[in-house]
Amino acid sequence: MKKLVISGLFLSLATLTACGGGTMAVVTPPPPPAVVKATVTVSNTPVAPFDVAMSTSFQPAEWDYQFFQKVPSAITPLANLNPSHIRLQGISQGVPQTSPSSWDFTILDGITQPVLGIGDHSPEFQVAKAPNFMYTNNDASSFNDSLLDTSYGQFAAYAADLVRYYNKGGFTSTDTVFHVSPAYPNAKITWWGIYNEPSINNFTVSTSTNPALDYTTMYNAVVPAMKSADPNIKFVALEMCCSSENWVPVFASNVTQQVDAIATHYYSACFQRDTDTQLFNTVPGFGASVQSIYASLSTNPTLANVPVWITENNVNADFNAGNNMSACNPGQPFVTDLRGSSAFFAAWRPYVFSQIGKAGTRLLHHWDFGADAQYGEVDFNTGRLQLSYWVDYWLQRYFPAASGTQFAHLLQFTNSNNAQIEVLPVENPDGSVVIMVSNHAVASAADNNGKGLTANVTLDTSALGSFTSARELIFDATTSPTNGPTPAQISPGSPIHLTMNGYSSAFIKLVP
Repeated sequence: MKKLVISGLFLSLATLTACGGGTMAVVTPPPPPAVVKATVTVSNTPVAPFDVAMSTSFQPAEWDYQFFQKVPSAITPLANLNPSHIRLQGISQGVPQTSPSSWDFTILDGITQPVLGIGDHSPEFQVAKAPNFMYTNNDASSFNDSLLDTSYGQFAAYAADLVRYYNKGGFTSTDTVFHVSPAYPNAKITWWGIYNEPSINNFTVSTSTNPALDYTTMYNAVVPAMKSADPNIKFVALEMCCSSENWVPVFASNVTQQVDAIATHYYSACFQRDTDTQLFNTVPGFGASVQSIYASLSTNPTLANVPVWITENNVNADFNAGNNMSACNPGQPFVTDLRGSSAFFAAWRPYVFSQIGKAGTRLLHHWDFGADAQYGEVDFNTGRLQLSYWVDYWLQRYFPAASGTQFAHLLQFTNSNNAQIEVLPVENPDGSVVIMVSNHAVASAADNNGKGLTANVTLDTSALGSFTSARELIFDATTSPTNGPTPAQISPGSPIHLTMNGYSSAFIKLVP
């Protein structure tokens, strides 16, 4: 469908009589854009603890392991994110065991060694895959390629040697080469994730009538082997994708080994053609999924207090599978989804953060740090910051993770427009209050990386008492990717009025 469009506005023509007779065409001004409204009233009643740490991710492999050599300036913005448990997922040539007798850590450590010295110095290392030779077709990338050793002893031994390499001063491979992490003993790895997305990666009904039980059998074999190398490490289980929450009840009923966190992955799309409305509509489902996971864990008393981590999260999961073709949509060209770093993200990620935080999620990882406009917080080739970086940067600062027994509380509130405006009011241990507002109102059902609608939001904070100062931080299409937004002083009095121009988020901080 094509229409005459100038500056994004449809034109209609009217006629007027000219002074000398005849007529002339003039443009009738279009109606002003629609404005959505919301009235929010924040109570001083705490509802539940709110504690979500922010982090980011890397995928050490042959295509990106030289990132820090190529863009050494990226170290500083990575450290400034203050990430918790940076995720490391070595795949392809990032899997260091190259044969039954030989190992090569060059590619894996090209990313891992710099990361060991950043943030909380406690990354989550996901043992994503076994070495290729352990699979039936010598190919760890095939979704239908199963491990040869269904007792999982061979994979367990591999994982235990990884622990020895990073945490115990090294190991000697069967070719008599001694391997030790350059960071040892100053940096070790405490958190270990066991396999990546088993529902689509090699754990299939070809080896059992219940693939979740297969994963649990593997988990129960690998964890004790790794603990024999270092009894102080912790374990992240499942790393689920693709609506595989139905694996959790089976896992919870059959796991016999230590579990310190359960991980899952959420993306809003796997096709760039999906509309903005479709993507925003997925977000409440993330929170519902987290609640479902907690409900399943509660059936096993030993898992009742295990936290849920989201170790992968972004707008679109699709990628170039080769020859510029879509991995998710065979036969379709791959198209970079610019919503991963546009103003759309400025509304989407805070919306996600709010929904999953209210559901009890404890850690949210961005996928991934150095990449393109779809995925990256910084550009892989130049280190240039993207809008997504600043959204994550300020989420971490305005909603810091708990320190010891001190944590924030979600406050009770009402919102007259939950369908288009997301609200997250949190009281911090120091008495300050942060209110996040995400404007995800879509202008047209067909929009794809559209502009959104203007929102006028009124915040009634009178029940919270008086404050000495207040700051406002806005993310929208005008925010500089280079410098990010700048907090502005506003009146701390109630009500607070916000005008949000299109897809955007506002953070209001009230200081006693």
